[in-house]
Amino acid sequence: MIYSMTAFARGEIKQEWGTAVWEIRSVNQRFLETFFRLPEQFRALEPMLRERFRKRLARGKVECALRFTANDAAVGKLNLNEDLAKQILHAADWVQAHGQSTGVNPLDVLRWPGVIASEETDMDAIQAQLLDAFDNTLNDFVEARGTEGTTLKSLIEQRLDGIEQEVVKVAEQMPEVLNWQRERIQTRFEEARVELEPGRLEQEMILLAQKVDVAEELDRLNSHIKETRKILTKGGAVGRRLDFMMQEFNRESNTLGSKSINSDITQSAVELKVLIEQMREQIQNIE
Repeated sequence: MIYSMTAFARGEIKQEWGTAVWEIRSVNQRFLETFFRLPEQFRALEPMLRERFRKRLARGKVECALRFTANDAAVGKLNLNEDLAKQILHAADWVQAHGQSTGVNPLDVLRWPGVIASEETDMDAIQAQLLDAFDNTLNDFVEARGTEGTTLKSLIEQRLDGIEQEVVKVAEQMPEVLNWQRERIQTRFEEARVELEPGRLEQEMILLAQKVDVAEELDRLNSHIKETRKILTKGGAVGRRLDFMMQEFNRESNTLGSKSINSDITQSAVELKVLIEQMREQIQNIE
């Protein structure tokens, strides 16, 4: 399958501890680059997330964000250190008995360090659930890249069909072009009242045919079409190879245009350039 480098995916998870939302988006990039926006308490997840991206993706600028909202109602129950509280109250009574008014407030006792402690949240369990949610979001993200890649493949194949039609059109025109050029040369000789030596016209036509012969360019264009279709069928990370093929297409279309001696072939050469450029723009988004 062909994969696009442009995609977006969003995944949400709700648990007793709260809500978390993963968002992954990417655009085209020559290499794979990953950027993260994570809450401070989950910074330790970054190396694992980066490795997951590396295993699933080959190219693209990827941004990954996590929004975490804790559930206040899910805070662990409070534990009272009764022994410490009794010691504080006993000390307050002793001070009171020696003539010093303490005016101890029960809330002040509870605020004393160590008197009240809340159960620690199991961060390992939360991180495991977050990673599961990330994996699901990453699957959706890769699927989105594949869907977009299928669309790009279809667009490229349409342009290949167009190039193939132009190649056939030029090949069909070449015999007529050579006959027209032969008549043109002969007319010029006659207008100049030059008496042709035996075989001179044939010699001129051979020289002209060598200059305007585009059979080699047409063969190469057909070969490039087949190779590009083969690459598209193979799938995977083929963006760089397809980009190289566009350079080869451009080289042959430029040569074809330089050898053109009539408006129809010139028009075909221009149409080839347009189709190749359209393919190149689509290929910039392929992984």
